[in-house]
Amino acid sequence: MKIAIIGSGIAGLTSAYLLNKEHQVTVFEKNDYVGGHTRTVTVNVHGKDYAIDTGFIVFNDRTYPNFRALMRELGVAWQDTEMSFSVHDPKSGLEYNGHNLNTLFAQRKNLFSPKFYRLINGILRFNKAAKQAYETGANLDELTLGEFLREQNIPQEVSELYILPMVAAIWSASLQEAEAFPLGFFLRFFSNHGLLNVADRPQWHTIIGGSSAYIEPLTQSFAENIHCSANIIAVHRQVTDREGAVTLEFADGTLQDFDEVVFACHSDEALALLANPTAEERSVLGAIPYQMNEVVLHTDVRLLPRAKLAWASWNYLLHTDTDARTRPSSVSYNMNILQRIEAPEVFCVTLNNTAAIHPEKVLGTYHYAHPVYSVASMQARAQRERICGNNHTHFTGAYWYNGFHEDGVRSAVDVAKRFGVTWHVG
Repeated sequence: MKIAIIGSGIAGLTSAYLLNKEHQVTVFEKNDYVGGHTRTVTVNVHGKDYAIDTGFIVFNDRTYPNFRALMRELGVAWQDTEMSFSVHDPKSGLEYNGHNLNTLFAQRKNLFSPKFYRLINGILRFNKAAKQAYETGANLDELTLGEFLREQNIPQEVSELYILPMVAAIWSASLQEAEAFPLGFFLRFFSNHGLLNVADRPQWHTIIGGSSAYIEPLTQSFAENIHCSANIIAVHRQVTDREGAVTLEFADGTLQDFDEVVFACHSDEALALLANPTAEERSVLGAIPYQMNEVVLHTDVRLLPRAKLAWASWNYLLHTDTDARTRPSSVSYNMNILQRIEAPEVFCVTLNNTAAIHPEKVLGTYHYAHPVYSVASMQARAQRERICGNNHTHFTGAYWYNGFHEDGVRSAVDVAKRFGVTWHVG
């Protein structure tokens, strides 16, 4: 069959890689590069080149079985990395890095602070309550994380200085959106990733040479059938005077026919491209929104905690203005730690805080959209089978699951199965 795949992120490329084994695939990408959120950029600092990831960065040995198996199959090498998390509150001046006891007390004055010990005790109490809820609860996706925090009487400082910042950092959300997360979704993810434990956490990895290193081996078998800067304006289905069941319409007026189409773009983009979406497609895809985040690669260490001991892989900076709870999270990734880069400069990737970065320190600015999770959007995700595989149309993407690279591969495997192509982990 002739299959059109719209989107070249991890879901689209994995779909093409699998389907190309038995079908004729053509990949269309609206951007001028392949990879979606996988985007490694090369910067020259002090006469030396450095490959820095700006989108997808890390994966682990526990919750990425499909992605790791795919990397092994492609012969892509990775290295261990540190996955630590810090919080800086400009209002109170508090800084901490939960990596170990030494970094937890990066501000030595906290060794003698009853308030800081109450924060630690509150975190431990929350972890215990969350584990109990995960083990015994039912219908947890009908309850929000914020409602659970209030039900359990979790102190506000624990919510504001630990739980909500971590959720916001992981899913590039605002604190308000973090509160609205479905409790069951949150508990499953945090439990599977060991985030409710002090120890026994996964080993995290980064791809040697940058995450884009996997793109060439992944696309090798169908590279000639990838078209970048493809301006598709509509996807028509069941057009009687055309050769295929699906017709792609381009901005220049050209048309291309296919037997099937796989939407590997975001849910909102897929809905916008459908010339005549069904009521079910409108209902399901329309309930899974995305939010755009601005990402800046820079060397301004002022975006990191003031105490170097508090510098972590992920560094969350609390907003202090009146709309702080509704603003997208400000997180700075310390790429020297994550990618094990030895350089005279510290490379940072910061989300949603461009104005705070010294312009002369900026190396590049990028934009990536991330799915928004809520009770309503989780209910829509549960209806996936109502629209996938119908009318010669398939939808794949990390948004069907947790929103990460593993989920993109997993959803691609789901689509491949509908075409009779099976692929086994390991």
